[in-house]
Amino acid sequence: MTDAVVFDLDGVLIDSEPLWDEVRRGVVASAGRDWPADATEALQGMSTPEWSAYLTDVVGVPGSAEEVAARVIDGMVARYRSQLPLLPGAVEAVQRLASRWPLGLASSSPRRLIDAVLDAAQLTEHFRVTISTEEVGAGKPSPAVYNEVVRRLGASEVVAIEDSSNGLRSASAAHLRVIAVPNANYPPQDDALALADAVVHSLDEVTTDLVAG
Repeated sequence: MTDAVVFDLDGVLIDSEPLWDEVRRGVVASAGRDWPADATEALQGMSTPEWSAYLTDVVGVPGSAEEVAARVIDGMVARYRSQLPLLPGAVEAVQRLASRWPLGLASSSPRRLIDAVLDAAQLTEHFRVTISTEEVGAGKPSPAVYNEVVRRLGASEVVAIEDSSNGLRSASAAHLRVIAVPNANYPPQDDALALADAVVHSLDEVTTDLVAG
């Protein structure tokens, strides 16, 4: 039986992927570099050290990876302060599942953004454990972030809620049952979606009955 639930953040609770894409593209453009055709998909799920290194080493943005990461994260914080892009049903889904199970969060966002989002959405108290991929040394599709969340929750039967290809692969590699909530603008690849135990179209469909089953 399910004894814990772990949410992804970007693309599941907040519609942040377009903002990440826009802010990163802006940093790349300001450096006079071109945006690679496969960059948007490649960056999804990467930890902060991984995507900042990608921007410097692959795309050619000048400066250290740490400096580039700081510019991007500053841009994201500014966007969140302007308007937090919560997805429909996000708050209700968290509250609904938290009423029955302990919750974890396994996110590719840096700690600074995780805390900012949960605080602004007044959801902090609902999560027993929150982990950033930058805190485990490997981004998704590595299972590292899910493994650490599950370890800290002390759970054995865990359901993950994911949207992206790398997120689905990460949760599956951690041997979790997975509910996919695909993002229409950034749909997961077919082979990744096939890893899900259930596929829904919105967070409203993530009911306690679905998770329990």
